[in-house]
Amino acid sequence: MHARTCAKQLDTIYVFAIDSLRTAETARPMAKDPEISHISRGARAGASFGQHRSWSFFLVLLLFCVGCSKVRDSHELLHSLLWMHTSAEYHTLSVMTYQQAGDALDRALLDRRATASLEQTGDFQHLPPAVILDLDETVLDNSPFEARLMAQRTTFNQPMWEQWVQEASAQAVPGVLDFIAAARKKGVTVFFVSNRRAHQESSTRRNLEKLGIPLPTDLDTLLLEGESPFRWPPNKSSRRRYLAERYRILLLIGDDLGDFVDGARDKPEQRIALAGHHDHRWGRSWFLLPNPMYGTWETSLTPPSLTEAQKLSFKLLLLREAQ
Repeated sequence: MHARTCAKQLDTIYVFAIDSLRTAETARPMAKDPEISHISRGARAGASFGQHRSWSFFLVLLLFCVGCSKVRDSHELLHSLLWMHTSAEYHTLSVMTYQQAGDALDRALLDRRATASLEQTGDFQHLPPAVILDLDETVLDNSPFEARLMAQRTTFNQPMWEQWVQEASAQAVPGVLDFIAAARKKGVTVFFVSNRRAHQESSTRRNLEKLGIPLPTDLDTLLLEGESPFRWPPNKSSRRRYLAERYRILLLIGDDLGDFVDGARDKPEQRIALAGHHDHRWGRSWFLLPNPMYGTWETSLTPPSLTEAQKLSFKLLLLREAQ
């Protein structure tokens, strides 16, 4: 079979698979699934594809592989996306992380000397307690958006991201809903520090409310990049410092090194050294969710001025050097 014909078939398969996911998503609310209804993420255990949606996806991929076995048409996100969509390992890691964070929260509440924020100094022992969470891939599962990028053979771009955010249809990361509910019940204020843009606040609030995470109207707990009057930069340190002046920060939870400390955009070896310098914090007051799809880990691999094709070549070169 010719490569052009195979590519056209794969386009059709991707569209069919994504349509199947959307149909299943609207047709069967996950809360009714007896096997996974106890998980906070509810209807998206094992991520957005879910147990009842995986088979149609795998079937069409199998059919494609049979018809186009001589052509390997893939995408950089394929395996990482499928891992987050379908693997028990990802689901378990996420739930385990939030369960451990819940235990650490109880300990931090008792120890008034404890703080998770490097920006917190001075007399903070009597400040009200709070936790800081990132949003994307920490609270909100955006893997369906990544699937769209795959379907169109493209990489992240602002127009597609804007459309996804406006839809406000991201589901919850496994374990997060239980954690947030428990923290609020204990009198802990939950703040979300995200690099979503300020103009996306209403859509983001709507998405959180759909998941059962209503935000207070008398307190801004959603701190977005560029938000007035502060004009927050992408670096989150200034937002952590702002909150640390007003609350005792018990925990930091995110999927990127930058959710915890400055320096996440340095070279890979410097990032590893930076993370290692704070080994005593991981699993105690800092909790990291797995995200193999994107992040500063990836952007640190290549110079920022390269084209997408050049970035891919650069990454392949790094693999050769590692051999």
